Amino acid sequence: MTSGNNIETEYLELNSKNKWQVLFQKIGSHNFEDNKCSEAIKPQNKILNRYRDVSPYDHSRITLKRGSTDYINANLIKVERANRQYILTQGPLANTYSHFWLMVWEQGTKAIVMLNKLVEKKQDKCFQYWPPKIGSDYKMQLEDVGLTVEYTEQQDHSYYLTRVFRLTDTETGDSRDILQYHYITWPDFGVPTSPTVFLEFLRKVRNAGVLESTVGPAIVHCSAGIGRSGTFCLVDSCLILIEKYGINSVDVKEILLEMRKYRMGLIQTPEQLKFSYQAIIDGTKLLLDQNSTSEEENNVHISNNISSNVSEESSESEEDEPPPLPPPRTDSLHNHNGAPVDRPLPKIPKSVSDNDLSYENNKQTYIPSGPLPVVPSHEDEYSEEDELEEEEDEEEEVLGSDSPVSDQSELTNSKHSTSYEVRQRNRAQRKETMESQVRDMKRRQQVNEQWTQLKRSLYLPLIVGGSLLLGGGLIAYVYYKG
Repeated sequence: MTSGNNIETEYLELNSKNKWQVLFQKIGSHNFEDNKCSEAIKPQNKILNRYRDVSPYDHSRITLKRGSTDYINANLIKVERANRQYILTQGPLANTYSHFWLMVWEQGTKAIVMLNKLVEKKQDKCFQYWPPKIGSDYKMQLEDVGLTVEYTEQQDHSYYLTRVFRLTDTETGDSRDILQYHYITWPDFGVPTSPTVFLEFLRKVRNAGVLESTVGPAIVHCSAGIGRSGTFCLVDSCLILIEKYGINSVDVKEILLEMRKYRMGLIQTPEQLKFSYQAIIDGTKLLLDQNSTSEEENNVHISNNISSNVSEESSESEEDEPPPLPPPRTDSLHNHNGAPVDRPLPKIPKSVSDNDLSYENNKQTYIPSGPLPVVPSHEDEYSEEDELEEEEDEEEEVLGSDSPVSDQSELTNSKHSTSYEVRQRNRAQRKETMESQVRDMKRRQQVNEQWTQLKRSLYLPLIVGGSLLLGGGLIAYVYYKG
């Protein structure tokens, strides 16, 4: 690969003179009069176009082979020197998503690159052409084209999503898994936040092998299928050409004009054109870095071989050298094979509550030992039989068990009032005693909880350079997050 600065020099000149609008208008001034759109303007096909001013050229449009129509707003883009082919299309409509899946099936496509969200700026930009949820229960039946679509998998990669759909021909029973790369942070009529992030997305798509000529052309779409879609294809094709022929062999403007012969209006704004240059320049630098890295790896491999030979020759002289220093303290936490030693920390008793711990005035508190007392429930305090028995005993104490009958008869009139007072007094005493016991139990339980919390705080690890300070000793440990 040559190390010229053609594209970078052109970019710096355009940027310094702020001529992106001029270059964009110059590209747009090329008129492809021979490219007709007669099929797109037919009455039965007008309702199949998302936008009136974005139509597929007749000579490169994709034609469907079965179903109620052969028309779909899509074109096959060819970049011969880069050995690349793409199908650029609009975001499917509610009345065209079955045609979209038929195109995927008939063209042998392995991946869909989606560069827009379904709704942008409160406007519908694309119909959700896949099932609402994962699973066979949500399978879409496309009876008009003889296909079914099942949503089988999704992965979230922060700024883009990957999905897997199983497309099945109901006539033959044949199935294929289709990948979808959904870029969710590219604004309409705008550019990604960073060329680096976009290039990482492009790298993921490339590494899957879905853009290669050995498989059916990838389907790339946004809302209209010309702006963001054109940017993606232009950057990918230019980087392929730079990798094959060198940076001086690539003219970004000419490649874009070549692609516009197949579909109108590719790249919609000067900002998208400028971003394409930035991404191509950054991508070229990454390619150069990768090549230099591979050369360094080869040099390191050769150096390691030489070092191993030298170490074998000098093994005898090393026997006279002093022994090595002991390993760092953290090394003692590994087995001989390098695996961390599983040394459990001391058990921390569970606490009923961690919210009531306080250390007001640093008072010394007596901490009871042993299990907490069992607090009886109110149902177990006294039964009715026990209460009656106690009332009878109290009445006997008041009346006297050995009093004569005559004395007992004199006390009959005051019996009820006296026994009632005794019962009330005894009940009050029992209640007061029980409440005192309950308060004492709660106090002891609270103290025990505070003690538990205090012990837990003593076991709390203090991480200092990979060490645990526990009590007064320093225990080295390895913090391993499973």
